[in-house]
Amino acid sequence: MSEVSQVPELRVDIDRETALGKYANFAIFSHQKNEFYLDFALMQPSGQPNQVVAVVTSRIITSPQHAKALLRSLAENIQRYEETYGVIPEAMDTSKA
Repeated sequence: MSEVSQVPELRVDIDRETALGKYANFAIFSHQKNEFYLDFALMQPSGQPNQVVAVVTSRIITSPQHAKALLRSLAENIQRYEETYGVIPEAMDTSKA
């Protein structure tokens, strides 16, 4: 008899605070040999002329393998989104204006 390996069912739980999420309109990604750092921030005017402030609201630290899987998954989701809702326009580069 051959044994059939079964993949366990994945159950994902989320607490209320995490489920509410945090808004981010700016991201900074960096890495070192064994980790990728994904910092998500809220960028807003500082009240001073020609100055904005970006406050990091969430940081994800993950392995290079998970970062690559995240990239692939995000690309697949964007493709499905655009097939359903249309092409997402690129953000304007205001630094060259």
